[in-house]
Amino acid sequence: MTLLKGKPVADAITEENIAVIESIRKKYNIKRRPTLAILRVGSDENDLAYERGAKSRMEKTGIEVEVVALDAEVGEEEYLKKLRGLNSRDDVDGILCFRPLPKHIDEDKVQYEISESKDVDAFNPVNLIKLIDKDESGFVPCTPKAVMEILKYYGIKVEGKRVVIIGRSNVVGKPLAFLMLNKNATVTICHTRTADLEREVKNAEILVAAAGSAEFVKGEWIGKETVVLDVGINFKDGKLVGDIDTSNIDEDVKFTPVPGGVGAVTTSVLAKSVVKVWKKKMDESFDEVSDDF
Repeated sequence: MTLLKGKPVADAITEENIAVIESIRKKYNIKRRPTLAILRVGSDENDLAYERGAKSRMEKTGIEVEVVALDAEVGEEEYLKKLRGLNSRDDVDGILCFRPLPKHIDEDKVQYEISESKDVDAFNPVNLIKLIDKDESGFVPCTPKAVMEILKYYGIKVEGKRVVIIGRSNVVGKPLAFLMLNKNATVTICHTRTADLEREVKNAEILVAAAGSAEFVKGEWIGKETVVLDVGINFKDGKLVGDIDTSNIDEDVKFTPVPGGVGAVTTSVLAKSVVKVWKKKMDESFDEVSDDF
């Protein structure tokens, strides 16, 4: 079994991000760096862990981070007020809303409030529409984008391949399906109610497991030489495991480990989206100044 580790992918993206930032700062002789605002409700340990990872990666990249931490009981209107404030600030380039939100805050309402131009994790449905329409001005959720970055880094071609995605969420499964389709793959989306899931898995040349169920997919289902990307983050018997049971996987399979696989790349992808917003803003701002003279 060949491991497709996430760290070298993340490091390569970070180096690319650093180069872009320094190039723009030098080109326009500016001190301002990209800024990411994180909007968090409460102190959920998963949120805090991701926040720590994101802050660490942004620091390595040269991106400033502002955390807006709200009480777990914050009202919906107060939350929306904070979000609108971040939308309007010119010094904030990207906004990351931690989800899921508490039940008393309507996510369906919030997703349309976040500025689509700062929506670096593609919460606003407008960005999904842009993905479907192959409009590269939009954003893609970090996890499916991380999957594509891993495939690109390791030279694994998607065009013409039979891709099976287990999971149909708006966060991973659906956007990943369109990313794959845009690269000319033949895509099948499966889920927990798919009839004869084993047969579908055996047919895959590239398999992405994003069901969110510990070791749900059995290793013996996976065909020889399949490329497997495990997006699952689950705890089983106190141990972090993915959606794939790796005990009986063929030795010729290429596989992302959990931990250390797809999850390791997500914060670098997040940083790349923040840099994208900032670069566009700097280019447009200084082009306008040039046009005035």
